[in-house]
Amino acid sequence: MSQNPLSNIVEPIAKTISLGEVTYDRLKDIIIRGAFPPNKKLTVRSVADALGVSTTPARDAINRLLSEGALVNAGPKTVVIPVLTKEVLEEVTATRLALEGLAAERAVANISDKDIASLARLQEVINRSLDKNDYPEVLAANREFHFLLYRRSNWARLVSLIESLWLQVGPSLNVLYPEFAVNRRGVSNHMDILDGLRERDAQKVRRAVEQDLRDGYARLERFLEEYDAEQ
Repeated sequence: MSQNPLSNIVEPIAKTISLGEVTYDRLKDIIIRGAFPPNKKLTVRSVADALGVSTTPARDAINRLLSEGALVNAGPKTVVIPVLTKEVLEEVTATRLALEGLAAERAVANISDKDIASLARLQEVINRSLDKNDYPEVLAANREFHFLLYRRSNWARLVSLIESLWLQVGPSLNVLYPEFAVNRRGVSNHMDILDGLRERDAQKVRRAVEQDLRDGYARLERFLEEYDAEQ
């Protein structure tokens, strides 16, 4: 019997937790942090088995993510992580620049020294994982880095909107590597974010976040052009 391909990516959900919302939150987080590449196929059964839940909460989670555009139908009982189009990338990036820039700027007034230390530790994880070419770990730590920062905006609705945008681009962040592991653009931008936070310079932090998004956009745009040329 073949091993479930999701088993090495996700941890089963404890049976004592309310399963419906938690299954959705767990699957959403997996997609946001780019654990699944574009064109990855999922079934209700594979999700249920990987998370250790019945098919009902797994199906409900998949249906919610279908309605949010994070998944698309690929046939009977199968959904797939969609590939970005250039039009979607442009719209999502422009919106991310506005919302994530705002969240980062607001966060500076609320960030604590403990938060900054946590961000620095996450960056150390990113650096070590880049050295080991462990790109799934890079993506997971990158997601935690950004959302720790954004949550300190203290605007829950803003963070929720940002999460919905990451659902659209998260899987495609896989294509940033290994190029970003070589040039370390993301590392440079994150260091500028940390410097700005330590200096309590809201504009510096916002500029660094926006530069991080622009660098990612440029690489994703090239990928989409190459992908379209091959079709």
